Amino acid sequence: MPSPWDTIKILSDPTRLRILRLVGQEELAVNELQEILEMGQSRISSHLALLRQAELVFDRRDGKKTFYSLHEDLPASIRAVITTSFGSVAHEPEIKADLNNLARIIEKRRHQSEEYFNSVAGRLGKNYCPGRSWEAIGHLLFQLVPRIRIADLGAGEGVISQLLARQAEFVHCIDNSPRMVEVGRQLAEKHGIQNLEYQLGDIEEVPLPDDSVDLALLSQALHHARHPEKALREACRILRPGGKLLVLDLRQHTFEKARELYADQWLGFSENHLCDWLNRAGFQQVQARIVSREELPPYFETLLASATKPKAR
Repeated sequence: MPSPWDTIKILSDPTRLRILRLVGQEELAVNELQEILEMGQSRISSHLALLRQAELVFDRRDGKKTFYSLHEDLPASIRAVITTSFGSVAHEPEIKADLNNLARIIEKRRHQSEEYFNSVAGRLGKNYCPGRSWEAIGHLLFQLVPRIRIADLGAGEGVISQLLARQAEFVHCIDNSPRMVEVGRQLAEKHGIQNLEYQLGDIEEVPLPDDSVDLALLSQALHHARHPEKALREACRILRPGGKLLVLDLRQHTFEKARELYADQWLGFSENHLCDWLNRAGFQQVQARIVSREELPPYFETLLASATKPKAR
């Protein structure tokens, strides 16, 4: 770190003082400093090198660009010299012009960002967006899960359940495939998940007591049931009063090959049919809506239905 005398010497050059004044306001790249000061890259880079050598500026690499800012950990004596230097030239026309140009650069950044999001508005979820994935979004949403007991009916390998278990009090995974249960148990053990239990069982005869869980899930499982309405009645039975059921399943379709390709018993369900079954199973506050549409044949649509078990009177 230079002495106050060295700092005064470094800042005796007007260009270096102007640069330090700007990066003291905002982290800036060389090309942005070029535009503000209307100077060539080599000249600005030379001054930045001296300021960096004197440890007055901090540089941060981001991809192909390097951004510069005023060093945060300056001794009080050095900072006093810089503050005094800034104050002595505050009313000079060059400084006023620099700050006006800086404001324009910041507005330009904002405008570029706004232009991008304006251009993708309405199709952001349909195109690739770095860092935006259903897995990442799922992790975020699962942080909102309260400490409750959950039953994942027709859990398969239990991908959803293992995420839910990170926040829930306990998760019961029910599946009628011995191999699925075996794989699910292995995955839970591998990930060190203690509050999750896999049980072999049918969603039409759930091996759980009455009024034992707060939330029941049927995620892409109902169309595999021989008697879906019976599975919904079982879900209502195991829920505590006030508990909630969530059903994620295919909307009614005509893709017959699904029966042999995916072992589907039902070719999806209509909103009206699903809501009718839920009402007859004893639920209230029943809702169902389309939450996704595939863009490739056979253009499957996905329904999300929710329902609540009435509270005891």
